[in-house]
Amino acid sequence: MTQLPSLLARSIADFVEGVAVAIPRLLSGAVFLALAYGTVRIALSLVRASVRRVYVGDRELVGDLLVTLAAIFLWFGVALTFLKILGMGDVAASLGTAVGFIALGVSYALSEMIEDTVAGVYLLRDPDFNVGYRVEAKGVSGTVAAIELRKTRIDTDDGDRVVLANREIEGKWTYEGPDGGTA
Repeated sequence: MTQLPSLLARSIADFVEGVAVAIPRLLSGAVFLALAYGTVRIALSLVRASVRRVYVGDRELVGDLLVTLAAIFLWFGVALTFLKILGMGDVAASLGTAVGFIALGVSYALSEMIEDTVAGVYLLRDPDFNVGYRVEAKGVSGTVAAIELRKTRIDTDDGDRVVLANREIEGKWTYEGPDGGTA
C-alpha cells in the first residue's frame, strides 16, 4: 500500500512529461499540414493548368489521369512527412516501404491495363490516329469511332463495331486516311 502513492505520482509525472513532449510536435504537425495543404493545392492547380493546355477536347481524360497521379504522390509525401514530424519516422519508413511493395504487386497484377493505358496515351497523341480516320489494326479495317484510354472502337465496313485493347493496336496499325484514302 505504501508503494501506491509513489506509483501514482510517477505515472502522473510520466503522463505530464509525455504531454509536454507531444504538444510541440502536434503544433508543428498542425502548422506543417496547413502549409502543405496550401502548397499541394497550388502545385495541383499549376499541374492542372499545364495539363489542360496540352490535353484538350477528347484528350482531357489523359490530363485528369496525370493530375490524379500527381495528387496521390504529393499527398502521400505529405502523410509520410507528417508522421516524421510527429516523431513516428520508423512508422513512416515502414509505411513507405510497404506501399512500395503493394504498388509493385498492383502494377504487376494490372500490367495489361497499364499497358493499355500507356498505349492509349500514345494513340490519343498520334495525329494520324483520330476519330473518323480509316485504319487497319489487328486484321480489322474500318473507321475509328472512339479512342479511350484502354480501348479503341472501330466501325467496320460491315456495320459491326469492334472493340480492341490499345496495347493490341499501338505499333501495329495502318493509316488509311481521314476519308478512306491511303496516305
